[in-house]
Amino acid sequence: MKYTLFVGCNIPARVQQYELAARSVVDKLGIELVDNQEFKCCGYPMQNSDNKTFLLMAARNLALAEKEELDMMVLCKCCFGSLKKAAHQIQQDPGLQEEINRFLAEEGLQYSGTTEIKHFLSILYHDVGISAIKEKISIPFTDLDIATHYGCHALRPSDVTQFDDPVQPSIFDDLVNVTGAKSVDWPLQLECCGAPLMGVNDTLSMDLAEKKLADCSRAGADYVCVGCPYCQMQFDRVQNMMVSERELTDEIPSIVYPQLLGLAMGIPEESLGLGMNMLDITTLESYIKMETEN
Repeated sequence: MKYTLFVGCNIPARVQQYELAARSVVDKLGIELVDNQEFKCCGYPMQNSDNKTFLLMAARNLALAEKEELDMMVLCKCCFGSLKKAAHQIQQDPGLQEEINRFLAEEGLQYSGTTEIKHFLSILYHDVGISAIKEKISIPFTDLDIATHYGCHALRPSDVTQFDDPVQPSIFDDLVNVTGAKSVDWPLQLECCGAPLMGVNDTLSMDLAEKKLADCSRAGADYVCVGCPYCQMQFDRVQNMMVSERELTDEIPSIVYPQLLGLAMGIPEESLGLGMNMLDITTLESYIKMETEN
């Protein structure tokens, strides 16, 4: 399997551990990644202010992937949703596609819609498969309860993203369970984490996050597991702020999925960027070390 990797903007700047862990995991699974230094912003910030600029920014990235004749692995769910939305919108309007291609032609590019846009979790679940992943698990977790947080942009609009059932998704839960951990049921699993409001209405953003964390705690979760840099920043960086500013009682550390999977696969913690998380996850590290010794 071979993909061109779309990292986006936030991961290199704020959640480097996500990329580091993902690269370590896919390498162990035998997946080849191709880096394209020409990739730029997916266009997400422009969606609600200048739609054509958004579409052109997204289409340029897709055209670059098409030039490589590779499907795209996307780590960020916001980028994934944006690229899927742009592809859907352009393909529904031949006139718009022609207009976009006139601009792309200035760089010798053309967008025709042949590249598939796939989120990292989708590739693991559909292309690699649960059985193949299970074969790579060398240190399965036991007695570890995880609250999976799907995020908004991968699930909706479901007819565009085609990631999973928007009402009763299961892909992420299955991927957590294969590590030996248990994905717990929690009522607010599919609610927004509040990240889009950070910087606009910080109080409301933190209120939403605190409500979700309390729900995780009631469900007995030891950790929140995410597959999006925005969600990770909210549950890690912002929660760390909330611990001191709000005297948060329901502190639930957050871990990006490739960190969790990587530990179960026996990948060294330094290769997974565990020390880059803001909230202490020493408990999980100690647990892994104890299991290794046994």
